[in-house]
Amino acid sequence: MFSDDIIFSEVDLTIQKVDVLVIGAGAAGLMCALNAGYRGRSVTVVDMGKKPGRKIIISGGGRCNFTNQNASPENFLCHNPHFVKSALSRYTQYDFIEMVERHGIEYHHKTLGQLFCDDSAHDIVDMLKTECDWAGVTIKMQSEVLKVEALDGGGYQVTTSGDDYQCESLVIASGGLTMPKLGASPIGYKIAEQFGLKVLPTCAALVPFTLHEQDKTRFDGLSGISVDCEVSSESGQMFRENILFTHRGLSGPAILQISSYWQAGQWVSINLLPEMSLQETLRAIREKHPQRSLKNALIQLLPKRLIEKLDAAGEIPQKNLNQLTHQEYQDIHNHFHQWQIKPNGTEGYRTAEVTLGGVDSDDLSSKTLEAKKAPGLYFIGEVTEVTGWLGGYNFQWAWASGWAAGQVV
Repeated sequence: MFSDDIIFSEVDLTIQKVDVLVIGAGAAGLMCALNAGYRGRSVTVVDMGKKPGRKIIISGGGRCNFTNQNASPENFLCHNPHFVKSALSRYTQYDFIEMVERHGIEYHHKTLGQLFCDDSAHDIVDMLKTECDWAGVTIKMQSEVLKVEALDGGGYQVTTSGDDYQCESLVIASGGLTMPKLGASPIGYKIAEQFGLKVLPTCAALVPFTLHEQDKTRFDGLSGISVDCEVSSESGQMFRENILFTHRGLSGPAILQISSYWQAGQWVSINLLPEMSLQETLRAIREKHPQRSLKNALIQLLPKRLIEKLDAAGEIPQKNLNQLTHQEYQDIHNHFHQWQIKPNGTEGYRTAEVTLGGVDSDDLSSKTLEAKKAPGLYFIGEVTEVTGWLGGYNFQWAWASGWAAGQVV
């Protein structure tokens, strides 16, 4: 039970009996429901929001980066790296693409294997709702889960703000803690702990960094500048994409990616010029323009406003190229190829794409997503400790884990 102070009406509500009850009408929950429905199971999905697929609708700038052509187990964080292999191999990105094409949804490719709807993310939600209709699934919105109990003879009873349910299989697809304005809640973690499952510590992931005050002052005025970089964590993980200076700190795809591997107090190393050797490039410029200042040479290679800020901060020697020593060339090379920033923190769940951590994979079957300690209880999607890279990978985990559970519930 989640709260000792919940007062229930003395009027007995009719208990609805279903084969499968899914908590959460997001990507994973709807995928699980439709697959279970097609197997002839009676399925109801409950969700406290007003509309299904709320996170799908706002994803990808409203066009939903619904999967990635390059999806593989290597693109996911999980303390057991083998856990994701079964579901991802049995329901691949190409299986989901086939569904998208079958519904006539136009889509396009972007960089690094990302796939987006041509028109709107609503197309993906409409597709899932249509499939659920065809499969006979009932979706009950604005239905808050108040209590979950295991039944003596097997199965579960779930009390909601609307109806009470009894089910053989209970699927938790309640998501993580990201985007609280969309109704994110820790209910999935509470249910896991209620039935003896371990929940690994959670934090915001795929999220912008905030900076310490001195760095915010140092980079004041750079908001909107984007630079193609290689960004590395202290653990050695590296991503090559853009970084974006913001009013609060650093964002952009490379920063969001590395945030999943960053821990408080750690440095982040940024290679501002991944396409070249700065030392060799500056020497080549010196051959033609020996009197050119180092600052003006760097302005040829990086945004002017950024170089001016670094110059004002004393990070650029006030010399011409022909005045620099061999050691100074080496130091400048190292500085721009290994430019280090220590973030103050992240912007948190408010702007994060996903939640890192969650229900421990050691307590779940990798094939079915069933809880090892609680037969008939399943955890899928973001509520598990599986976190994908930016670029459609988290949706692919939702589709694959939802499909896997949908085959057996």
